[in-house]
Amino acid sequence: MPPHSPSAAGVPDEGESESGEQSVPPVRQALSDSVYERVKAMVMDHEIAPGARVGIEALARTLKVSPTPVREALARLESDGLVVKRALSGYRATQLLTRQGLDELFEMRLLLEPKAAALAAVNATEAQLDSLERIVEEMQAHPSPNERYASYRDFAALDQRFHEAIGQAAHRPLLADAVERLHAHLHIFRLSKVVGAWGPTVAEHERIVRAVLRRNPERAAEAMTEHLTRSLERQIEDGEPTVS
Repeated sequence: MPPHSPSAAGVPDEGESESGEQSVPPVRQALSDSVYERVKAMVMDHEIAPGARVGIEALARTLKVSPTPVREALARLESDGLVVKRALSGYRATQLLTRQGLDELFEMRLLLEPKAAALAAVNATEAQLDSLERIVEEMQAHPSPNERYASYRDFAALDQRFHEAIGQAAHRPLLADAVERLHAHLHIFRLSKVVGAWGPTVAEHERIVRAVLRRNPERAAEAMTEHLTRSLERQIEDGEPTVS
Protein backbone atom coordinates (compact mmCIF):
# COMPACT_ATOMS: atom_id res chain seq x y z
CA MET A 1 0.00 0.00 0.00
CA PRO A 2 1.45 3.44 -0.92
CA PRO A 3 2.23 5.79 1.97
CA HIS A 4 -0.65 8.00 3.03
CA SER A 5 -0.10 11.57 1.78
CA PRO A 6 -1.77 14.84 2.86
CA SER A 7 -2.95 15.40 -0.72
CA ALA A 8 -4.69 12.05 -0.79
CA ALA A 9 -6.62 13.02 2.33
CA GLY A 10 -7.81 16.20 0.67
CA VAL A 11 -5.28 18.43 2.44
CA PRO A 12 -3.50 20.68 -0.06
CA ASP A 13 0.24 20.34 -0.48
CA GLU A 14 2.44 23.24 0.52
CA GLY A 15 2.10 26.01 -2.06
CA GLU A 16 -1.27 24.71 -3.19
CA SER A 17 -4.61 26.28 -2.27
CA GLU A 18 -7.68 24.31 -1.25
CA SER A 19 -9.04 24.79 -4.75
CA GLY A 20 -6.01 22.96 -6.12
CA GLU A 21 -4.43 26.11 -7.58
CA GLN A 22 -0.81 26.88 -6.91
CA SER A 23 -0.50 29.82 -4.54
CA VAL A 24 2.46 32.18 -4.45
CA PRO A 25 4.49 31.88 -1.23
CA PRO A 26 4.22 35.10 0.82
CA VAL A 27 7.96 35.80 0.77
CA ARG A 28 8.13 35.44 -3.01
CA GLN A 29 5.01 37.60 -3.43
CA ALA A 30 6.54 40.31 -1.21
CA LEU A 31 9.72 40.26 -3.31
CA SER A 32 7.72 40.41 -6.54
CA ASP A 33 5.70 43.38 -5.28
CA SER A 34 8.84 45.16 -4.06
CA VAL A 35 10.64 44.76 -7.39
CA TYR A 36 7.51 45.88 -9.25
CA GLU A 37 7.34 49.08 -7.20
CA ARG A 38 11.06 49.75 -7.59
CA VAL A 39 11.03 49.34 -11.36
CA LYS A 40 7.80 51.33 -11.59
CA ALA A 41 9.44 54.19 -9.68
CA MET A 42 12.39 54.12 -12.09
CA VAL A 43 10.02 54.45 -15.04
CA MET A 44 7.86 57.13 -13.41
CA ASP A 45 10.90 59.19 -12.37
CA HIS A 46 12.52 58.73 -15.81
CA GLU A 47 15.52 56.93 -14.33
CA ILE A 48 14.57 54.53 -17.09
CA ALA A 49 14.17 57.06 -19.89
CA PRO A 50 11.05 57.09 -22.06
CA GLY A 51 11.66 54.81 -25.02
CA ALA A 52 14.74 53.22 -23.44
CA ARG A 53 15.35 49.48 -23.62
CA VAL A 54 14.87 47.67 -20.32
CA GLY A 55 17.33 44.79 -20.00
CA ILE A 56 16.16 42.09 -17.60
CA GLU A 57 19.63 40.86 -16.63
CA ALA A 58 21.05 44.36 -16.17
CA LEU A 59 18.05 45.43 -14.10
CA ALA A 60 18.33 42.30 -11.97
CA ARG A 61 21.98 43.13 -11.25
CA THR A 62 21.08 46.73 -10.37
CA LEU A 63 18.36 45.62 -7.96
CA LYS A 64 20.43 42.66 -6.67
CA VAL A 65 17.69 40.13 -7.36
CA SER A 66 17.26 37.19 -9.71
CA PRO A 67 15.77 37.76 -13.19
CA THR A 68 12.47 36.07 -12.24
CA PRO A 69 10.92 38.89 -10.16
CA VAL A 70 12.15 41.40 -12.76
CA ARG A 71 10.30 39.50 -15.50
CA GLU A 72 7.19 39.41 -13.33
CA ALA A 73 7.48 43.15 -12.66
CA LEU A 74 7.84 43.96 -16.35
CA ALA A 75 4.81 41.83 -17.22
CA ARG A 76 2.77 43.83 -14.70
CA LEU A 77 4.16 47.12 -15.99
CA GLU A 78 3.22 46.09 -19.52
CA SER A 79 -0.39 45.69 -18.36
CA ASP A 80 -0.08 49.15 -16.76
CA GLY A 81 0.96 50.60 -20.12
CA LEU A 82 4.36 51.72 -18.80
CA VAL A 83 6.49 49.30 -20.82
CA VAL A 84 5.97 47.50 -24.12
CA LYS A 85 7.37 44.15 -25.23
CA ARG A 86 8.46 43.69 -28.82
CA ALA A 87 9.60 40.53 -30.54
CA LEU A 88 13.39 40.18 -30.68
CA SER A 89 14.02 43.48 -28.87
CA GLY A 90 12.57 42.81 -25.42
CA TYR A 91 11.01 45.47 -23.22
CA ARG A 92 11.13 49.23 -23.66
CA ALA A 93 9.69 52.01 -21.54
CA THR A 94 6.75 53.60 -23.31
CA GLN A 95 7.17 57.06 -24.76
CA LEU A 96 5.63 60.02 -22.98
CA LEU A 97 2.32 61.27 -24.27
CA THR A 98 2.55 63.86 -27.00
CA ARG A 99 0.11 66.79 -27.01
CA GLN A 100 -2.06 64.86 -29.46
CA GLY A 101 -1.91 61.78 -27.24
CA LEU A 102 -2.85 63.83 -24.20
CA ASP A 103 -5.81 65.35 -26.05
CA GLU A 104 -6.97 61.90 -27.17
CA LEU A 105 -6.66 60.50 -23.64
CA PHE A 106 -8.86 63.24 -22.25
CA GLU A 107 -11.24 62.94 -25.18
CA MET A 108 -11.77 59.31 -24.17
CA ARG A 109 -12.13 60.20 -20.50
CA LEU A 110 -14.70 62.89 -21.28
CA LEU A 111 -16.72 60.35 -23.24
CA LEU A 112 -16.62 57.72 -20.48
CA GLU A 113 -16.28 59.23 -17.03
CA PRO A 114 -19.08 61.83 -16.90
CA LYS A 115 -21.48 59.05 -17.94
CA ALA A 116 -20.00 56.80 -15.26
CA ALA A 117 -20.48 59.52 -12.64
CA ALA A 118 -24.11 60.04 -13.68
CA LEU A 119 -24.81 56.32 -13.48
CA ALA A 120 -23.04 56.11 -10.12
CA ALA A 121 -25.38 58.76 -8.75
CA VAL A 122 -28.29 56.50 -9.68
CA ASN A 123 -26.89 53.01 -9.05
CA ALA A 124 -24.24 53.20 -6.32
CA THR A 125 -24.86 51.05 -3.27
CA GLU A 126 -24.52 52.50 0.22
CA ALA A 127 -21.25 50.60 0.63
CA GLN A 128 -19.91 52.15 -2.59
CA LEU A 129 -20.95 55.63 -1.46
CA ASP A 130 -19.11 55.05 1.83
CA SER A 131 -16.03 53.90 -0.10
CA LEU A 132 -16.02 57.03 -2.27
CA GLU A 133 -16.22 59.22 0.81
CA ARG A 134 -13.34 57.35 2.45
CA ILE A 135 -11.13 57.75 -0.61
CA VAL A 136 -11.70 61.51 -0.67
CA GLU A 137 -11.02 61.72 3.08
CA GLU A 138 -7.73 59.87 2.57
CA MET A 139 -6.80 62.27 -0.23
CA GLN A 140 -7.59 65.24 2.02
CA ALA A 141 -5.33 63.84 4.73
CA HIS A 142 -2.48 63.08 2.34
CA PRO A 143 0.47 65.48 2.63
CA SER A 144 1.20 67.59 -0.41
CA PRO A 145 3.48 65.46 -2.60
CA ASN A 146 6.63 66.49 -4.39
CA GLU A 147 7.82 65.50 -7.85
CA ARG A 148 9.33 62.12 -6.93
CA TYR A 149 7.23 58.99 -7.39
CA ALA A 150 8.04 57.82 -3.85
CA SER A 151 6.27 60.96 -2.59
CA TYR A 152 3.19 60.93 -4.81
CA ARG A 153 2.79 57.15 -5.23
CA ASP A 154 0.05 56.85 -2.60
CA PHE A 155 -1.73 59.95 -3.88
CA ALA A 156 -1.65 58.55 -7.43
CA ALA A 157 -3.04 55.24 -6.13
CA LEU A 158 -5.89 57.10 -4.41
CA ASP A 159 -6.60 59.03 -7.61
CA GLN A 160 -6.77 55.75 -9.49
CA ARG A 161 -9.01 54.19 -6.83
CA PHE A 162 -11.37 57.17 -6.97
CA HIS A 163 -11.96 57.07 -10.71
CA GLU A 164 -12.19 53.28 -10.79
CA ALA A 165 -14.63 53.35 -7.85
CA ILE A 166 -16.86 55.74 -9.78
CA GLY A 167 -16.74 53.31 -12.71
CA GLN A 168 -17.62 50.36 -10.47
CA ALA A 169 -20.47 52.30 -8.83
CA ALA A 170 -22.00 52.88 -12.27
CA HIS A 171 -22.81 49.14 -12.38
CA ARG A 172 -21.83 48.92 -16.02
CA PRO A 173 -18.98 46.36 -16.22
CA LEU A 174 -17.81 47.29 -19.72
CA LEU A 175 -17.73 50.98 -18.81
CA ALA A 176 -15.84 50.27 -15.58
CA ASP A 177 -13.33 48.12 -17.46
CA ALA A 178 -12.76 50.84 -20.06
CA VAL A 179 -12.10 53.45 -17.37
CA GLU A 180 -9.63 51.14 -15.63
CA ARG A 181 -7.77 50.24 -18.81
CA LEU A 182 -6.97 53.87 -19.63
CA HIS A 183 -4.44 54.00 -16.73
CA ALA A 184 -4.80 57.75 -17.05
CA HIS A 185 -3.28 58.53 -13.65
CA LEU A 186 0.01 56.82 -14.53
CA HIS A 187 0.42 58.56 -17.88
CA ILE A 188 -0.45 61.97 -16.45
CA PHE A 189 1.68 61.80 -13.31
CA ARG A 190 4.58 60.52 -15.38
CA LEU A 191 4.19 63.42 -17.77
CA SER A 192 4.16 66.47 -15.52
CA LYS A 193 4.55 67.87 -12.03
CA VAL A 194 2.08 66.75 -9.40
CA VAL A 195 2.76 69.42 -6.78
CA GLY A 196 0.33 72.07 -7.99
CA ALA A 197 -2.42 69.60 -8.89
CA TRP A 198 -2.92 68.17 -5.39
CA GLY A 199 -5.31 70.79 -3.94
CA PRO A 200 -7.51 71.34 -7.00
CA THR A 201 -7.77 67.59 -7.64
CA VAL A 202 -9.03 66.89 -4.12
CA ALA A 203 -11.54 69.76 -4.24
CA GLU A 204 -12.88 68.59 -7.61
CA HIS A 205 -13.22 65.01 -6.34
CA GLU A 206 -15.21 66.33 -3.37
CA ARG A 207 -17.68 68.05 -5.70
CA ILE A 208 -18.16 64.85 -7.69
CA VAL A 209 -18.81 62.83 -4.53
CA ARG A 210 -21.29 65.38 -3.18
CA ALA A 211 -23.29 65.13 -6.41
CA VAL A 212 -23.21 61.33 -6.33
CA LEU A 213 -24.26 61.28 -2.66
CA ARG A 214 -27.20 63.55 -3.49
CA ARG A 215 -28.23 61.15 -6.25
CA ASN A 216 -28.01 63.96 -8.80
CA PRO A 217 -26.81 62.41 -12.08
CA GLU A 218 -26.79 65.68 -14.04
CA ARG A 219 -24.65 67.44 -11.46
CA ALA A 220 -22.38 64.41 -11.09
CA ALA A 221 -21.71 64.39 -14.83
CA GLU A 222 -21.11 68.15 -14.81
CA ALA A 223 -18.70 67.90 -11.88
CA MET A 224 -16.74 65.11 -13.57
CA THR A 225 -16.61 67.04 -16.84
CA GLU A 226 -15.38 70.11 -14.97
CA HIS A 227 -12.72 68.06 -13.19
CA LEU A 228 -11.40 66.46 -16.36
CA THR A 229 -11.43 69.74 -18.29
CA ARG A 230 -9.49 71.52 -15.56
CA SER A 231 -7.08 68.61 -15.26
CA LEU A 232 -6.28 68.87 -18.96
CA GLU A 233 -5.82 72.63 -18.61
CA ARG A 234 -3.35 72.05 -15.77
CA GLN A 235 -1.35 69.66 -17.93
CA ILE A 236 -1.14 72.22 -20.71
CA GLU A 237 -0.20 75.01 -18.30
CA ASP A 238 2.68 72.86 -16.97
CA GLY A 239 4.15 72.92 -20.46
CA GLU A 240 3.78 71.06 -23.73
CA PRO A 241 4.21 67.30 -23.39
CA THR A 242 7.54 66.06 -24.68
CA VAL A 243 7.44 64.77 -28.23
CA SER A 244 9.86 61.83 -28.39
